[in-house]
Amino acid sequence: MNMSIARPAALAFVALWAAHAAPAQDLTPRAYAIGPVGGNAVVLTYAHLEGGLQFDGAVPITGAQADINLPAVSYYHSLDFFGHTANVTLSVPYGLGNFQGTVAEVPRSLDLSGFLDAIARFSVNLIGGPAMQPADFAKWQQDVLLGVSLKIVAPTGQYDPTKLVNWGGNRWAFKPELGYSQRFGHWVLDGYAGVWFFTENPEFFSYNMYYPGVRSQSEAPVFAVESHLSYDFAPRLWVSLDANYWWGGTTSINGIQNGLTNQKSSRVGVTASVPLTVHQSIKLSYNDGAYIRYGGNYRSISLGWQYSWIGWKFR
Repeated sequence: MNMSIARPAALAFVALWAAHAAPAQDLTPRAYAIGPVGGNAVVLTYAHLEGGLQFDGAVPITGAQADINLPAVSYYHSLDFFGHTANVTLSVPYGLGNFQGTVAEVPRSLDLSGFLDAIARFSVNLIGGPAMQPADFAKWQQDVLLGVSLKIVAPTGQYDPTKLVNWGGNRWAFKPELGYSQRFGHWVLDGYAGVWFFTENPEFFSYNMYYPGVRSQSEAPVFAVESHLSYDFAPRLWVSLDANYWWGGTTSINGIQNGLTNQKSSRVGVTASVPLTVHQSIKLSYNDGAYIRYGGNYRSISLGWQYSWIGWKFR
């Protein structure tokens, strides 16, 4: 957007969506699947998001569109946590995007690139997932798994408080979650329930010609549920049907709440995991908006390559 002449009140909501488009709403099958103690994986992922932005009357923007490319690198490690299987994952995404829309009957566009906020997740299985060495894990068969996790999004991404559109959020986000997984022969049923909590952004679109002072931006908690039904065709070869629903997230600027920003949305998709070698596999996924009340109504396709090994020595 041309920030020198565009209406800041309208474009603020484009910024809110753009800054958090990459993490989006989780749609991850088998997130509570366990592995042997000492397991490691490096994952390279590329995702492409394309579609419209819906503001449900919150701002006078029409024809808003986004085209976003999101490469990311992640590292996974499994460990023994007081006798239970646990794992930690670290991810660093990078965004390249084009945003277009009509504000006050004037077309605007913006190209933006930079790092997004880094993401860390710690997960531990409480029931059905004892910590196991590789030899024991090879003989183990899943039944019911129940786990908990905490996802943290740190304010490490590109952020300029004088600009409306940034890849970083300039705030912390925390998502505690409860996860359930059960195997029925070749079928695996997953269900998760969690809630996002956000700290305040103390410098939202400040120190500029529109707002020479400091403005704060806050967001109410976002509640989220997620479900997956997957089928094993062979070891490490599976396909999953995915769906989620989330609600909440009303935003406030300087304590003034905008009720039109309340989210009630859902996405559906499909994911496939395909082994290539003993250490390598690829994962393909596609998802789309089933019901979007506010925010990004986009189509997303991603491809991930994973290399995994046991122990601290990279093989």
